[in-house]
Amino acid sequence: MGTRQSTIDYLLEQVADAGIVTSRKMFGEYAVYCDGKVVALVVGDQVYLKATDAGREYLGEVEDGFPFPGAKPWFAIPGDRWDDRRWSAGLIAATAAALTEPVLRKRRKRRDADRPGS
Repeated sequence: MGTRQSTIDYLLEQVADAGIVTSRKMFGEYAVYCDGKVVALVVGDQVYLKATDAGREYLGEVEDGFPFPGAKPWFAIPGDRWDDRRWSAGLIAATAAALTEPVLRKRRKRRDADRPGS
């Protein structure tokens, strides 16, 4: 079962003070970005936070989770923890600050010879 839109809407509202927070739907699930960095995945209405030392320190006790088969461990965050806006925004901000800037890659231009039927 995919993540409900209402779950994403609620989560984004709770962490709005963390920075520029957005989401992107991918394969029926969502990636959550803070200031252009992927900080969390939401899969089946379950939030998985990218594992960082800052996040581990902020959380204290951590429960590892796997958002999809073969994934590295992420921090599984129970839904009731998101009710505290200040705590949620702080967690997202701390995680985003610990991550490196994303690498911007140039898109390769396709030549006509690369297209099928040319």
